[in-house]
Parts: sequence; structure tokens; C-alpha cells
Amino acid sequence: MLKSRYYASFAIMAAILFIVYNQIKPIYHAPINEELFKDYSVTIYRDNWGVPHIFGTKDKDTAYGLAFAHAEDDFKTIQNIILASKGRLAQEHGKVGAGNDYMVQLLKIEKVVDDNINQVSKEVRVICDGYADGLNHYAYNNPDQVIRGLFPVSGKDIIAGFVHRMPLMFGLDNILTDLASNKKPYLAANLDSQEKNQFEQKLLGSNVVAVSPNRSSDEHTRIAINSHQPWTGPVAWYEAHLKSEEGLDIVGGLFPGSPVVFLGHNRNLGWSHTVNRPDLIDVYELQMHPDEKNKYLFQGRWEILKEKKAIIPVKLWGPFSWKFSKEILWSVHGPVVKNDHGYFAVRYAGYGEVRHVEQWFKMNKSRNLMEFNEAMSMLALPMFNTLYADKDGNIFYVYNALLPIRGTDAYNWSGIIPGTTGRALWRGYFSYDDLPKVLNPKSGFLQNCNSTPFLSTTGYDNPDKSFFPKNLGIELFQTNRALRMHETYGADKSITRDEFYQYKFDTKYSKKSVMAVNLNKFLNEAVSNDPDIIEALSILKNWDLDTDSTNTAMHLAYDAIRPHFDPNKYNYNYSEIMNRLESAVKWSIEYYGTLDVKWGDILRLKRGKTDLPLSGGPDIVRAIYSKKHDNIRIATAGDCYFQIVEWDKEGNVSANSIHQFGSSTLDSSSIHYDDQAKLFSSHKMKPVFMDLEDIKLNLEKAYKPGDNK
Repeated sequence: MLKSRYYASFAIMAAILFIVYNQIKPIYHAPINEELFKDYSVTIYRDNWGVPHIFGTKDKDTAYGLAFAHAEDDFKTIQNIILASKGRLAQEHGKVGAGNDYMVQLLKIEKVVDDNINQVSKEVRVICDGYADGLNHYAYNNPDQVIRGLFPVSGKDIIAGFVHRMPLMFGLDNILTDLASNKKPYLAANLDSQEKNQFEQKLLGSNVVAVSPNRSSDEHTRIAINSHQPWTGPVAWYEAHLKSEEGLDIVGGLFPGSPVVFLGHNRNLGWSHTVNRPDLIDVYELQMHPDEKNKYLFQGRWEILKEKKAIIPVKLWGPFSWKFSKEILWSVHGPVVKNDHGYFAVRYAGYGEVRHVEQWFKMNKSRNLMEFNEAMSMLALPMFNTLYADKDGNIFYVYNALLPIRGTDAYNWSGIIPGTTGRALWRGYFSYDDLPKVLNPKSGFLQNCNSTPFLSTTGYDNPDKSFFPKNLGIELFQTNRALRMHETYGADKSITRDEFYQYKFDTKYSKKSVMAVNLNKFLNEAVSNDPDIIEALSILKNWDLDTDSTNTAMHLAYDAIRPHFDPNKYNYNYSEIMNRLESAVKWSIEYYGTLDVKWGDILRLKRGKTDLPLSGGPDIVRAIYSKKHDNIRIATAGDCYFQIVEWDKEGNVSANSIHQFGSSTLDSSSIHYDDQAKLFSSHKMKPVFMDLEDIKLNLEKAYKPGDNK
């Protein structure tokens, strides 16, 4: 009895403390200056798909309006991104965020931004300030949605978000996580190190393809802008149109927390990115002094590691939290992580770079190939294949990357490097002029699907791989998507508009793909006395390698083979494949009572009350990645927001786009929560509006930020 009273009293006390805490803790850590909002001149037009068209007088006004509009649709995610870049996730969300917060301090993100902020032009800093003010305005109007103590935010916080996220795009978090978990990475720069996420990789891939007038039956220039991302969260696409009286006029996709478009088109040109995987990270094993703490051997001398303490607040529950400290160590190579195997230093491309948003902004405002190349030559973005098309009929591809100059081939740069010698330090980066490129190939066709740059087109206009050192880690393989691009667009000498769209929604595996090659190998070896397995093998032998929603073999092939992008990294094991096939057969019979199950009955788009069949699968041009849930697979990533853009012979632009869900990312009560899902499921698209007249003919509402306060 006393014990229960004790716990009851404790619960009451905790509740009181929680209430008092939330009353005392300020909503804003500093006053938000409401007067600043009057300095911006912008109107938000929401079309009948809910897409925001931000019309501002100046570029900063569009950034301000974009922030407000995006906050209306996904304020929660934007706030969490700012928390993450500030190293405050654990303070708000508990221990799940502690790893991020330690990494932020380990990489000195705040110091990097403070020390290098003047490298960002005043123009772009003003734009980032405008975006921050848009968020501050939304926070001011909606205090009930605000994470206490986070606002007001500044333009510097927006820049820090880019500094924080960029190295994660090429796998730095994987390396640091391995080291912190007492693992010794074998392939430091490989995103699939130690077979991590071999199936359905974290970076799920992207497609981009362009054809010039000489490849089109109607002499139009076309580009399919088709990045694959998770469907929710901090790197999920959001569609917006930004227009100012200072020359900005672009429609495209961006992530929460961004004042600029990452991929899309303006009236003159368009581009897209795909993830490339050069070796941008090296891990060095330090030789430590046997007796003296934090001394390491370098160039024959004992050097001292720079040391400080990271203090990380971690929320427990309610008002209660605790702080833990962890040492931060730095060597001449970079940040150092100590584990049971020793001391390991990490060097990664682009450390100290803060101009990411500036490069994308310049790409946004480019009017022609020359200006676009000038923007790309900044090399502020340390990665991403980039493919471009424009109204003049130019198509262009560059293997964009901040490639380290490694002075010797004496080491296995994909493994652990000795930290004792200066010979292993980088000697700068390759210039933009040195990168693999293709401009206006005779074929009139360019593609990249997370594949080798040396097969970007057909014919003799591909870059020569012999010009590039092997220690750069440039890809030499073709994904299934790249193979299919060559088998569709690449094989068709006169592509109609309908064919361009048809090929974009291709649902087949190539006969040369990892899936097909290893399936055939397995079928040639497979033996079983089980009648269900015999039936499954017969189904697989008759499979046409299609992943259309009506196909009845894909579910077995999918579970059994589990293909990898890179054929060199697929570990063929007959026993494992047979075990997976047996499990797939058992699962199919358990839930469906048969092996004759349509792929679209299994692969589903679920969003609120929407439940639709899908075609496609891993490494398909119509890429869909999913997670098993009882008797279905729920799509979670892959094909998502994309555009198909074209310029006619007179240079006039038109485009269609689609989002897998809709513009309202979080509000399930909004019609735009899932209003594009049916189109997406049926391989259809919607028009992109750029002219104000067209926008008004398809208008849902027009307003200024804060009008509906």
C-alpha cells in the first residue's frame, strides 16, 4: 500500500513539474522581431494541387515565402533539421539523437560555419536570412507548433544545415557509426561497407536521361529529372515554384530547410542529380605513444591530439534530462574516434566548405550552359552526377565530385591507411576541368543511373577511363537502370514524346542485370522434391523479367535473389537463395493460399486511407523500395517527385511533374495529403504551371504569409 502511494505521489509530482516546466521554459530563446516581416514583398499562390508558387519582388522575398509555405506543410521536419545541425536532437528527442549531436561537435560544424561564413556571398546570406525570417514568421504565428527555445533562427542556421547534411550524403555517418561501434571499416569510402544494407541501400539511387533534337522525332529537347529518395523525412522531396523580379523563375524539388531548388528547371534549362560514389573518405589508423596519453606518431615525431569535451544534454522524460560528456580528438588528418581497435582519424572531401546553397542558387539562376558551368565549377558540392539540358538543344553530363589528389598508389585507399606518414595525406582536389564530362554527344542521348560515367552515352563520345586514377574510386559498373536506359532510349534512334514517357516508366530487368544473371545461375542449379518449390521454380523459369503490377513471378524473384546495384558486390550463395525462396513460398501460401499472386497485390502505396497497387521494384527504372508488413510490402522510397521537361524547336518550355503523395506532407486532413497518389500509381503526371495566368486558372488560393493568422 505504501509503495503504491509512493508511486502515485511521485507521478503527481512529476506531472506538476512537467506543467510548471512548460510554463516557465520560454517558447522563444530570444524575442522575434515582428517588424522584420514587413520588409518582405511576396505572394504565395497555391494551385489546385497545393503546389506553392512563390512570387516575390526580390530573391530574398521568394526565400521568405518558400520558408513560410513549406512550414505550413512540414514545419515539424524543418524544425528537426535545424535541431540536428545545432546538435540538439537529444535535448528534444532523447538518446536516439545523441549520436548526431556528438557528430556535430566532433566535426566542429558551428565553428566551420563561423570561420567561413564570409565565403558565402552577401547576396546568398541575405537569401538565407530571408528564409530564416519566413520560418520565424510562421513560428510567431503558430507558437503551439514550436519546439521551445529553438526560435528565432538565423541565416547562419540555414547554412549550417547544408554543412551538416552534405557529408552524410556520401556515407560519413556510416563510417563514424562503425568506428563508434568498435568496428574497423574494411572499405572506408564504400557506402555498403561490411555488406551494410546490401539489399535496399540507404542511398536508393536516381535516374536522369536527356535527348537532344537529333534524337527526337519532333526535334524537341527533353530531360527526365528523376531522383529517388525516401518518401518521408528530412530528405523527402517538396515541390515549389520560385519567381522573383530579379530573374529567378524555377520549378523543382528541394528538401526541408532549403531556400533553393536542388533539381528542376527554369525557362531556359533544367538539370538533375544522381548519387555517385567516388572515394571521398579515408580512414587513418594512428600509432599511439605506449606511455603518454593522446600522443601519436606522425612524420617521425610524437604529436599531441587536440582535445576538448563534448557536452551533450539528453532528454529523459518530461522536464528531466541529463548531460553526458565525451572527448573530442583531432589529429592532422582530421577528427579522431577511439575504439577497442585503436585510434582512427577520418578525412573527408569538402571539410570547411559552406557554399553549398550558393552553388545551387547560381544553378537556379543560370540562363545558359556557360552560366551553369560557371556555377558547377565552384565545386562546393562534393558529389552528385549532374545531367543538364536546355532550350538551345544542348545536353551535358559531368561526373561532379571533389576528388582527392592522392599522391601514391602504395596504399589500398579503400581500406585503412597508415596515419604515420605525410605521404598518405591528400594534396588538394582535382579541378572541375579534370572531371569526366560529355557535351552534346553525336548520339543525342545521355543518361546516368548511379552508374559508371564511362558509359554515359552510345558511340565514341564517352570519357576515357584510362585518364582517371583507380584510387579515385570512380564507378565502373552499370546498374540495371543504366542497362535499361541503353536498351530503350539508347536503342531508339527517333524517340517520340510518348516513347520518352513510356521508357521513363520501364518496369523490366535487363537480361544483363544482377537479378537476371544470378536468377539464371540459381535456376540452373536448383533441385527440390518439394512440390511447392518445384512450382515456384517453374514460375521463375517462365518469368519475363517484368515487374508490372500484374506480374505473378516478381514476388518470388524479389525475395529470393535480392539484387545489388553493383554486380561485383553481389554475393551469390545457392543455399541462401534457396532458403529465401522457401521462405517466400511459405509466406505466399500462408497469406494468399497460392503462389499465383499479382505483384501489385503485394506492393502497395499506402497513405492515410489510400491503398493502391504499384509496379516496379529495386533497381528498376520505375524504382520502388518497400518494407514487408504482414501480407503486403509498403512502398517507402524510390521513384517519388520527378519531372519531364521539354523545349520545342522555338525554345518554349513545358513540363509535367508528379509527387508520390502530394504537397501536404504531414496534415492527413488536407486533400493534398494524397491527391497525387492515384496518378502516381497509374504512371500518370500533372502539368507544371509557370505563367501567372495559368496559375490563376488553376488556383486554390492566394495569400501573403501571415494573412490567415
